[in-house]
Amino acid sequence: MTSSLRAYVELTRPVNTVAAGVLTAIGAFVAGGLLAEPVQAAAAVVATWFATGAGNAINDYFDRDIDRINNPERPIPRGDASPRGALAFSVVLFAGAVVSVVAFLPLLAIAIAVVNLLALVTYTTVFKGLPGAGNAVVAYLGGSTFLFGAAAVGDPLAGVVLFVLAALSTFTREVVKDVEDVEGDREEGLNTLPIAVGERRALWVGAVVLVVAVLASPLPYLWGTFGLAYLVAVAPADVVMLYAARRSFDDPAAGQSLLKYGMFLAAAAFVVGRVALAVRAPA
Repeated sequence: MTSSLRAYVELTRPVNTVAAGVLTAIGAFVAGGLLAEPVQAAAAVVATWFATGAGNAINDYFDRDIDRINNPERPIPRGDASPRGALAFSVVLFAGAVVSVVAFLPLLAIAIAVVNLLALVTYTTVFKGLPGAGNAVVAYLGGSTFLFGAAAVGDPLAGVVLFVLAALSTFTREVVKDVEDVEGDREEGLNTLPIAVGERRALWVGAVVLVVAVLASPLPYLWGTFGLAYLVAVAPADVVMLYAARRSFDDPAAGQSLLKYGMFLAAAAFVVGRVALAVRAPA
């Protein structure tokens, strides 16, 4: 019984799920509403947890055959969770996300949540096997956590730049992950970007997109949204992500892992920028 419960928790990818909630909270914080609108911010974080967990569970349901090749250690391939159980579990989690959103959040946040839920459900069945399309959907979902958090507290524009930068870097990471999974994806007849154009060309596409994100990262400073503290804090994130893109050509697994750390450093830079702004305000 304990191993079965653990397996269903594992379906949610708990580390990634908690991280998504943290990113939503950062979006609310950057928009200045984490403390000003605590109920809405908390509801957005909870909804993100439910929706991310549900999306991961339903992805494992649809990917169960691919995972027997690419990720045999996951709960369904190893026999600790049943496909039907995973599907039912994802429905319960989706319901929790819907209740959290409808009960507490403003209309724009609800609209973002609806789009995200549709994207989560259709990702594996419609977009994942299309060259670049699946990467773009996941990139949007990754970036939208910031936008959703900002919209939940009534200031969606505050999350736009962070949304764009996160989406671009997530796109690159997803391309690198597809390079890792070429064998299983080809076996299942998927036509991901590395399969369609070749692994090295796909990595170059991801690298170019990442360079665009890095070049755009100083914009909040140049526009006067944040001060020098943000620029100093975002520089290490840019260095890590550029190095990660370079490393991906030799070791995709290491590259995509480094990209994840770089993305969190970039999110932290926005927190630093907002805190510095708040400290400066009374003067």
